[in-house]
Amino acid sequence: MHLHILGICGTFMAGIAALAREAGHRVTGSDANAWPPMSTQLEALGIEVMQGYDPAHLQPAPDVVVVGNVITRGNPAIEHVLDSGLPYCSGPEWLARHVLAGRTVLAVAGTHGKTTTTAMLAWLLEHAGLQPGFLVGGLPANFGVSARLGAAGAPFVIEADEYDTAFFDKRSKFVHYRPKVAVLNNLEFDHADIFADLAAIERQFHHLVRTVPGSGRLIVNAEAPALARVLAQGCWTPVIPFNSDAGWQTTPRPGGFALQVGGRTVVPTIDLPLPGAHNRANALAAMAAASAIGVPDAALAPAMAAFRGVRRRLEVVGEVAGIRVYDDFAHHPTAIEVTLAALREHAPGRILAVLEPRSNTMRRGEHAAALPGVLSGADAVYVLARPDLQWNAAEALAAVLPPLVICATADELALRLVADATTGDRIVLMSNGDFGGLPQTLPKQLLAAHAAGTLP
Repeated sequence: MHLHILGICGTFMAGIAALAREAGHRVTGSDANAWPPMSTQLEALGIEVMQGYDPAHLQPAPDVVVVGNVITRGNPAIEHVLDSGLPYCSGPEWLARHVLAGRTVLAVAGTHGKTTTTAMLAWLLEHAGLQPGFLVGGLPANFGVSARLGAAGAPFVIEADEYDTAFFDKRSKFVHYRPKVAVLNNLEFDHADIFADLAAIERQFHHLVRTVPGSGRLIVNAEAPALARVLAQGCWTPVIPFNSDAGWQTTPRPGGFALQVGGRTVVPTIDLPLPGAHNRANALAAMAAASAIGVPDAALAPAMAAFRGVRRRLEVVGEVAGIRVYDDFAHHPTAIEVTLAALREHAPGRILAVLEPRSNTMRRGEHAAALPGVLSGADAVYVLARPDLQWNAAEALAAVLPPLVICATADELALRLVADATTGDRIVLMSNGDFGGLPQTLPKQLLAAHAAGTLP
């Protein structure tokens, strides 16, 4: 079967492409933009990616067109699909029919931490010998791929996104997955281009809760009021809380933390290689979900100690003259705040926070009022104010306490960072896009400045 995927370079659709290719299908795709790590994964798989959405990409006609949620009416490729009567479906629909059917599905939902928690959970099952399938919205270092089918009949772990499914299916993606175990990591307002308010997202999360069977489990963050409201709408599945005295929680110990379940210590010491309270919460959720399908408590500690993280989640992309550069996906005020707190916890030195307001919600300005407070966790703040930003960055961020630099281009930003950075600094680049290639170019520019003797 020949699948052509519209919007193939998004993290989710690139995962669909990888799974379809592994299943033996011919896969091609179209996209307007491509950037690492998904573009490099597709290239390594030998999947042809065509630039733009020319209807000619659909000649000869594929057996089915899989439509990503970035595709809208008016897109020339989808107009051709509709006019010519080509078979089409959404990515979640294809996944549910051809991969998830008949398997034990573990779905990880939440505003923050989905990718890391999904990768952790897949690794816990892998370390336990279950050979799971998975689809992660990033590139887990332990696996080197974002998606795989896994062993026949093995559990399947999926990052469960609340964003809409496709232009013809405005339900959240995760309603297609029918999980046996669902992780509800947290819930805040986001995706302002899709949802009117937090209550609208809570309703979608309740649609997910409605699909989890009574024989399954809900792994729920007890510290998230919005999730309590979701469950209050109706719950038919046993709930396992985390971040709760009554459920799964952690206590700091020398060399790591102790794991308690219901107030009883079940693992004396777990070494988690990732810094930050948010990653400890992610780990709790993943371990509780793994335990829910039978992974022994004793197997959790060695697996977590061997977890190596995910690309673009506080990923070190370069270090020059004691200046360390991180690439991070943070694009929501809470994610920015916890990322900076994790860096502060991890090591001493100045933190230079570099933000590209790239998501639809960020560009619209829905989170602008919250940014001065969360960015105060840095020692200096740099913002890329692209022309499509729908708010005035200088005015909105005037209350930022650290020194504030606003630049119009990534090149200008790189020049300022090279001029300002000194030994011991940590530069964290935060964006859910490609940041104009800055994660790739900045380390090279720092290296050139160091070779020329011009670094401060």
